[in-house]
Amino acid sequence: MSPAALPPLDPAFFEPAQTARAWPFEEARKLIKRLDKSGKGEALFETGYGPSGLPHIGTFGEVARTTMVRTAFRLLTRDQVPTRLLCFSDDMDGMRKIPDTVPSKEAMEPHLQKPLTAVPDPWTNEYPSFGEHNNAMLRRFLDTFGFDYEFASATHYYKSGKFDDVLLRAAERYDDIMAVMLPTLGAERQATYSPFLPISPISGRVLYVPMKEVNAKDGTVTFEDEDGRDTTVPVTGGNVKLQWKPDFGMRWAALGVDFEMFGKDHQTNQHIYDKICAILGGTPPEHYVYELFLDAEGQKISKSKGNGLTIDEWLTYAPTESLGLYMFQKPRVAKRLHFDVIPRAVDEYAAHVASYEKQDAAARLENPAFHVHYGNVPKIDMPVTFALLLNLATASNPETPDVMWGYISAYAPGVSAKTHPHLDALVGYAMRYFRDFVKKSYRAPDDVERAALEALSDAFAALPADANNETIQNAALDVARHIERYQDHSKKSPTGGPGVSGDFFQMLYQVLIGQERGPRFGSFAALYGIENTRALIARALAGQLAA
Repeated sequence: MSPAALPPLDPAFFEPAQTARAWPFEEARKLIKRLDKSGKGEALFETGYGPSGLPHIGTFGEVARTTMVRTAFRLLTRDQVPTRLLCFSDDMDGMRKIPDTVPSKEAMEPHLQKPLTAVPDPWTNEYPSFGEHNNAMLRRFLDTFGFDYEFASATHYYKSGKFDDVLLRAAERYDDIMAVMLPTLGAERQATYSPFLPISPISGRVLYVPMKEVNAKDGTVTFEDEDGRDTTVPVTGGNVKLQWKPDFGMRWAALGVDFEMFGKDHQTNQHIYDKICAILGGTPPEHYVYELFLDAEGQKISKSKGNGLTIDEWLTYAPTESLGLYMFQKPRVAKRLHFDVIPRAVDEYAAHVASYEKQDAAARLENPAFHVHYGNVPKIDMPVTFALLLNLATASNPETPDVMWGYISAYAPGVSAKTHPHLDALVGYAMRYFRDFVKKSYRAPDDVERAALEALSDAFAALPADANNETIQNAALDVARHIERYQDHSKKSPTGGPGVSGDFFQMLYQVLIGQERGPRFGSFAALYGIENTRALIARALAGQLAA
């Protein structure tokens, strides 16, 4: 059963959706043409999941992005065509290697090559198997995000007979499948390859062995088992599974999948999946190929290596909406996925939500916030950015959120944790992010910088205590305009003199905050408070920060 109901759609979007340009609409239009041609009355979306390791964000991204296309399809069809999203776990796959993330590799070694759902759970006794533990980790997050989906287990589908008809057809068309597969393999692999992988009745392992006979009439395969004897088993009922490439095409044919996206690493095999789907009587689905996520070093994220952000790690430092935005943006561009990307994603999300309130229906369909929330964008008032909260935490070293809220409430009277729960959550995220990732690297000012800081403190002393960020920013600019080092002659000041170089504000962040850069300095000083900022300058001049 689906754990969440499909959210209602606003009919005001039906008409402007017909000309919307955002990428989910472009993909949904291809799907509509497919259904028009086939006459099928339902659209089946599928995402695939290999539970060989704990779920990572790339796995979640497939579900989020597919749901974005599904929402666009619903709008284009005025929600008159039923849709389903099937999240399919290939949990009958044999455990070919032991993931680096498990607590005891030695305990897992006896279970190598067994189906993932026949391998004991290495972490807890809560789940019957390794595969079911990892499936639960995926479902837990999908449920908390509120996705409408149906979860499917390969083990269940193979053993319950859901694939039996197509597996029997695969036995009948075995030669056709081999004709597709063999040219893609090396000579040594060709000699032993079979699309059928029998489950050994003796050991329970998934066997990569050649077939001695494929009997289409009886629906059986014969192979040499681990004891050296020939063994015959039916291809139905979970006695065999298919190699992963034929399995892709078989699943599409068996289930009638209409849309599936996958990473660029699958792109070279797409034609194989499509051919096998057609051989087995199906029509290949519409595809969308996205670029891969990379870690901080530019390496592909791997579930087994655990070198990327996990779902839980992102949610420790930022809300789910920021993750949804990261998934929406430029899916066909390779992006590094590491902790440093989180703050920008949080603030970009808030900026899109703020813009959404001022836009008409057509513009809203192009706004990333629309797709992040699948058409139901909340109203969020964010008087302080996440970047500012991080700088505030850096400057104030807060022990509790109350310290942060003291500054925020002084900066924005009437704003409290109770009136702004979203901001309150960000305060908690910012404190955790600051504690775990913000590395302060202060430097001492040189003589020119000391004079600039002294002049800045004097300028701030002349400002009223309640000066806003614009007034504070202008006061800082006025100081910098009179210092030759910070004059930018390619720009003009309001009085016609030279403008101010960004080097001035970079110096302020390096000396006062211990960071290379930050948000608008006037906004930071207004939030932190003029007197607190002057005290910070005094500590920098006294050598207390860079010490």
